[in-house]
Amino acid sequence: MATVTLSPAEAEKISTLQSAVASLPQIRQASLILLHFFCFVRKNCVLIENEKSGFINLVARYLSGEAQHIEWSKIQTPTDEVVVPYDSLAPAPEDAVETKKLLDKLVVLKLNGGLGTTMGCTGPKSVIEVRNGLTFLDLIVIQIESLNAKYGCNVPLLLMNSFNTHDDTQKIVEKYANSNIDIHTFNQSRYPRLVVDDFIPLPCKGNTGKDGWNPPGHGDVFPSLKNSGKLDALLSKGKEYVFIANSDNLGAVVDLSILIVVTPKTLADVKGGTLISYEGKVQDILGELTRKGLLAKDPWLWNEELLEIAQVPDENEVDGVKVLQLETAAGAAIRFFDNAIGINVHRSRFLPVKATSDLLLVQSDLYTLNDGFVIRNPARANPANPSIELGPEFKKVANFLSRFKTIPSIIELDHLKVTGDVWFGAGVTLKGKVVIAAKPGVKLEIPDGAVIENKEINGPEDI
Repeated sequence: MATVTLSPAEAEKISTLQSAVASLPQIRQASLILLHFFCFVRKNCVLIENEKSGFINLVARYLSGEAQHIEWSKIQTPTDEVVVPYDSLAPAPEDAVETKKLLDKLVVLKLNGGLGTTMGCTGPKSVIEVRNGLTFLDLIVIQIESLNAKYGCNVPLLLMNSFNTHDDTQKIVEKYANSNIDIHTFNQSRYPRLVVDDFIPLPCKGNTGKDGWNPPGHGDVFPSLKNSGKLDALLSKGKEYVFIANSDNLGAVVDLSILIVVTPKTLADVKGGTLISYEGKVQDILGELTRKGLLAKDPWLWNEELLEIAQVPDENEVDGVKVLQLETAAGAAIRFFDNAIGINVHRSRFLPVKATSDLLLVQSDLYTLNDGFVIRNPARANPANPSIELGPEFKKVANFLSRFKTIPSIIELDHLKVTGDVWFGAGVTLKGKVVIAAKPGVKLEIPDGAVIENKEINGPEDI
C-alpha cells in the first residue's frame, strides 16, 4: 500500500471507526476501508473533497451504528391532524399577481439519475417516449413552459443527474435552448461500492469502471444541491421553495395548494416509504422495512415529491462479487421539520412509470394530454386504475410497442394478465377481468376491433 498522509479530521474519523468495529467479528477489517479509499482517491483523483467527506460520513454511520434505529413499539399510525385530506386545504390563490409572486419563488427539481435498463432502454430513463411521441423530459418542459407563460413567472427546471446520465442529458437539453424556462443540471455524488466480504471499496480491487460505483440515493439531493453551488445561486435569485419529484412520475406536477403529499398505498407500492408518527413527530419509514411485512397494514405511501436521510443498505452483485452500496432517501428529512403534515391526494398525483405495464396505462385512453399534463379520463367510473400484468415478452419497450398496433381501450378494465406470444390488433377494447395466455409455441393474435370482457383467452377459438 502506498504511503498516505491523512488530515487530522480524517485520522480522527478512522480512529473512531476502528474503535466502533473492533467488537464486530464479521467486519474486523472494516476500519481499513478508508485507508484503502484514501490511497485510491489520492492516486487517481476520482472524488472531489465534498464527495469524499460524504462517503466517509455515510460509512462511519453505517459501521458505528450511529444511524437511527426504530423501536417498533413506539410506531403509531398518523392521526388526522398529521395526514389531512387534499379537499381540506385552502384553495390556490385566484389573484394572478399573488400567484406569480408565489411561483417566482419556486424551483422544480427532477431526479434524473435513473437509466431505462429495466425496460430494455439505454440512456436516461427520462428520454423514453411515453405518449404522443413525447418523452418524460418533453412533458416536464412543456408543463413548466405552460406555467411560465400563463402567469408570466420564471420557474426554472433543475435536473439532478447521476454519473450514468450526465453526458447524455447534457446533449438532450440542448433541444430546449429556445424554451422560456431556464434549465440547469448538476450531478449527484458518486460513491464506491463496498465488497461484502472485507468492506474494501470495489474500485480499490481494480474495478474502476462504472460498475465499481453507485449514486447514493435521492437523499443525496440535499448535499449535492449545496455542493454544486446551485443552492446559493437559487437563494440569491429569491427562490424559497423546491418541488422535488422523480422524472418518471407523470402525476407529480406543481400544485399551489400542496407542499407535501401522500397517497393511499396499494399492493403495487411495496417499495414506497410509509409515514408514521414516532415520538411525537412525523417520520418516513422506507420500503425496505415495509417489504418485510413490518408495516403491511399501514395505509400511507410516501411520495417522491416529499423531502426522504435514513440509510438504505442495498446488496448487489458485480461480476460475481457481492457488493454493498449505501444510499440515503430524501423523505426521511421530514423529521427535521416542526409541525410537518402529509396531504392525502388522489392516486392521479402518483403516476410513476417503472415498467411497461405502467406505460400501457399512461398511453391508453385512461389518460389524456393537456399542456404536458397527463389527465385522467373522467369517463373512468372506478377511481382505481386497472391492475395490469404483462409477461416477459412485453418487458422491453421496443417489444412492448411492437406487440400493439394501437394501445387497447381500457376505460372499463379492472384487471389484465397477458402471458406468452400475444399480439394485439388495432382498436381492441378490454373490459372487466381479462386473462390472455398463449399456449407454448403458439402465436396468439387478438384481431382488430375485438371486444373482450370478463374472459380468459387461450386461443383464437376463445375470442
